[in-house]
Amino acid sequence: MKQTTLIIGGLDCFTCAEHVRQAIGEVPGVVEVEVLFSARRATIRFDPRRTGLAEIRRAVERAGYVPDPPDAKDVAAPLGEFSRRILLMFGAVFGTVLFVVVVGEWFGLFDAVTQGAPPAAWLAVIVLGGYPIFLNVVRAAFRGRIIAQTLMSLGMLAAIVVGEWGAATIVVFFMRVGDFIESFATERARHAVKALAAMSPQMARVERGGVEIELPAEEIRAGETVIVRPGEKVPVDGEVTGGEATIDQASITGESMPVEVAAGSAVFAASVIRLGSLRVRALKVGADTTFGKVVKLVEEAEAQRAEVQRFADRFSGYFLPFVVGIAALTFFFTRNPLSTAAVLVVACSCSIALATPVAMIASIGASARRGILIKGGKYIEALKRADVLLIDKTGTLTLGRPQITDIVPQGRFCAEELLLLAAAAERYSEHPLAEAVRAAARLRNGPIPAADRFEAVPGCGVRATVDGRRIVVGNSRMIPEGEDLTETAALRAQGKTLLFVMIDGEIAGILAAADTVRPEAPLAFSRLRELGLKKVELLTGDHAQAASSLAGELGIAYRAGLLPEDKIAVVKEYQNAGHVVVMVGDGVNDAPALAQADIGVAMGSAGSDIAIEAAHMALMREDWRLIPELFSVSRRTMKIVHMNLGFTAVYNLTGLSLAALGMLPLPLAAALQAIPDLGILANSSRLLRHTSHE
Repeated sequence: MKQTTLIIGGLDCFTCAEHVRQAIGEVPGVVEVEVLFSARRATIRFDPRRTGLAEIRRAVERAGYVPDPPDAKDVAAPLGEFSRRILLMFGAVFGTVLFVVVVGEWFGLFDAVTQGAPPAAWLAVIVLGGYPIFLNVVRAAFRGRIIAQTLMSLGMLAAIVVGEWGAATIVVFFMRVGDFIESFATERARHAVKALAAMSPQMARVERGGVEIELPAEEIRAGETVIVRPGEKVPVDGEVTGGEATIDQASITGESMPVEVAAGSAVFAASVIRLGSLRVRALKVGADTTFGKVVKLVEEAEAQRAEVQRFADRFSGYFLPFVVGIAALTFFFTRNPLSTAAVLVVACSCSIALATPVAMIASIGASARRGILIKGGKYIEALKRADVLLIDKTGTLTLGRPQITDIVPQGRFCAEELLLLAAAAERYSEHPLAEAVRAAARLRNGPIPAADRFEAVPGCGVRATVDGRRIVVGNSRMIPEGEDLTETAALRAQGKTLLFVMIDGEIAGILAAADTVRPEAPLAFSRLRELGLKKVELLTGDHAQAASSLAGELGIAYRAGLLPEDKIAVVKEYQNAGHVVVMVGDGVNDAPALAQADIGVAMGSAGSDIAIEAAHMALMREDWRLIPELFSVSRRTMKIVHMNLGFTAVYNLTGLSLAALGMLPLPLAAALQAIPDLGILANSSRLLRHTSHE
């Protein structure tokens, strides 16, 4: 099998994407075809022994579209922000024309013009004005399909047959207006995706042969050194080899607060240098960068359609024949060709097709800019029904590194002195607990004194001399047998790791360490309860004491001592009981459970290919506040989808009823068919403005 990708010119609506998909799918030898409207791109898998790229291109052209147009780069170019003034101006012009047309037709003001102009002149206006639409109708007819413009064209022909040339011209005018509005609506939906892609840097400075040159970002090779100056975007994922800078990583993590980076720090493509300058060794370039993968997955998310969207697609297939049936009944009972034409013209099948994908694409694109990567509408829909949340512990719910939580001095030593001397003894140790001691001491005391005669005792602790004092820091094996403190039992019961400190042969106190819960997690769990999520459970491979302490702090259930396969079993257990399961993990050892869950959410996925690939949703920064936001985004998106579908259904039912009863003149029917698209655009655009604090 062979796979190819084509940019499709003229792909201006969701119905167009379906037409292209069907046209390519009918080519013998094509095994699979996926047309992504948001990216204006078709991905085709085919058998090269049975067909070739030339045949596929011809199929696209026969369907009325242009494969790989000369301005292919412009097809995917970023769409500028729509001006409110332009939208208001369009609304004013549309409203004025609508008023003049309806009032003029109602009172017969156009009769003189209609009677005075020869039919040939009217026909020329109609053909010239509606040529692109008529061409699509003819192409669809040759393929045995009825499209929305087919019905409107039939209505226009009915008006011509009875001599209503003015009404026919008005129908053509509003057919073009409807096309413009639909294109406007779909481009607005694309805006969030295009705005994301626009964040990618276009040019870069690279050192080659000892010379700094400027070239397109896609020409950078892995291993090369890139120079990034203030105000410029990092063009690669890489490691800082020189310089210091304040860098804005909002394009990746969605977090607006800048971070400080220096030699050894990792940086990501599309990040912006605010202060300073950097030399960066390129590790990943182009589409392989984290940002490149995010853009690609957001574009491809359209293919993972929600069930409600599939329902709307199926409904659209029945809707057009249904309208034809209503028109036939209208003519049978009324013998009024204009009422029959009004039934055909007022039907808004395009709005049914727009109702779901416009909202989904807008939501997915806007979420990506906030650091939330959603791989498809079906996961947004599933999250709306989710009732069980399972959580990994280490690195997901907790910080993933030990911190000193308790300082218990003994005898004549105070807490600050005990911690400072222990940190000095641990100064040269590479153990994670030693780093926790040093971090706590720096936070409370500042600089850590130097140590002499340092000795690491594997599996036990360290010995050192600090300012002439003999310091021992380690576990219970480092203290004389039988020596213990009364506080140890209580601290161990909380699942904490204990470090005993001896100074000059005397037990001076205890330092307790634990992997602590992320500070924003308690507030996030409170918000989840407000959203109605009842069942939350912690899954960990840690021992029961640590799990019990952490779960008790957050008020959730827990299961401890689990292997990765045990976590999969828990997910299946809930699924078999009829629950919709969300699994949150770090995307590495939790990858199997994330894939098994109905919605797998990877936490802190920036720079992690495994996390992005394994999960259905990925949070680009380690922030538990994004979890309730995910649920909020899902509910808000589905609410808008249902509002779109409900509005479209009521609007179509009302319009068809009025037209069938002869209460809707043909010109007004033509004008009204374009309005639902504007309503769907206005409603769905609210998702572009949605922020986490709403």
